[in-house]
Amino acid sequence: MLLIIIIVFFMIVAKELLVPLLVSGYIAMLLTSTCNRMERYKIPRSLAAFICLLIFVAAIGGIFFFIYLQVRGFCHDLGDGLTTKVNEFVIEANKWSKDTFGTDLGMPNGFEMEKAVEMVGNENTKPTQMILDTINTLSDIILLPVFIFFLLIYRDHLAVFVTRVFRKQDNDFLLRKLTSIRKIVHAYIMGAGKVMCILAVVNTAVLFALGIEHAIFFGVLAGMLNIIPYVGPALGAILPFTFAIITKDSLFYPVAVVVAFTIIQLLEGSFLTPKITGSNVNLNALVTFIGLLIGGAIWGIVGMILIIPTIAIMKKLFELSPATQPYAYLFGEEDSDWLRTRLRRKPTTPAPTPPAATDTAEHL
Repeated sequence: MLLIIIIVFFMIVAKELLVPLLVSGYIAMLLTSTCNRMERYKIPRSLAAFICLLIFVAAIGGIFFFIYLQVRGFCHDLGDGLTTKVNEFVIEANKWSKDTFGTDLGMPNGFEMEKAVEMVGNENTKPTQMILDTINTLSDIILLPVFIFFLLIYRDHLAVFVTRVFRKQDNDFLLRKLTSIRKIVHAYIMGAGKVMCILAVVNTAVLFALGIEHAIFFGVLAGMLNIIPYVGPALGAILPFTFAIITKDSLFYPVAVVVAFTIIQLLEGSFLTPKITGSNVNLNALVTFIGLLIGGAIWGIVGMILIIPTIAIMKKLFELSPATQPYAYLFGEEDSDWLRTRLRRKPTTPAPTPPAATDTAEHL
């Protein structure tokens, strides 16, 4: 428990450093297998790391450029007739809230940007603070490729460090554990990426079939938000649901969006994710949900994304020491066979037999 408290405290204090470092570490684990293949062809490690990093940055850049095009098209339509529909919907919603609950949303004349800014942020924020926040964000983005490059180069050095920390353990055993941790993170990231792509395609096809405008934007966004367990699918359905209410004259379309997204998530949770991701993470639902709350409270949305592989790594590290193995079991799935086996092996005490009558007579 003291170790967990120290870890959570360290996550709070060192947030600015740990977030880019953890993101870089997981990306480095994802690229390690490619680096190993390139090094087998006598390519120097530094050059292999640079090539892998360059390919990854190009792929991420292409994804962000595609998202930018979709967002720009969506914002362009907001400036046309859609703005009038949004204002009409906000006026009706404000009137309904005031008549039903007696609560005024503060937008009787339609959507006002100043009111929206007051709801989501502090209007007294100084321009200097905004500039500093922007600089901090850019510095984190710049640090990511630097961290990834150095982690790829010094991955053997870090492995030797772990073997020296756990010097009482066998080195081969530790190296196998480290390899399994890297494979778990690799399989989790690749599996989550495949699930996101499949859901993006399916969501987009469903929205196209329903005639919802900007189906690609909403479908891709819902697929990307699926990386946040439990919370992401709900967030991904809210935006197309609201858009369908505003743009469509019938309630059939928003209800159909909710029903379709619910069916898709049920299929994803029961079939798609177990088939693709498998049991690599092997965390129970209680620990996952608590981890999401802790990660969101400490690191926000990024923390909710990073907390699942982080807990999986902690579980593997707890398995290395007999003193912390109970916590590894606490993080994992329930072992119901253990209790059944223990109950079957429990010896039954025979009931005491009363003495025979002859024996009692002889004794007397």
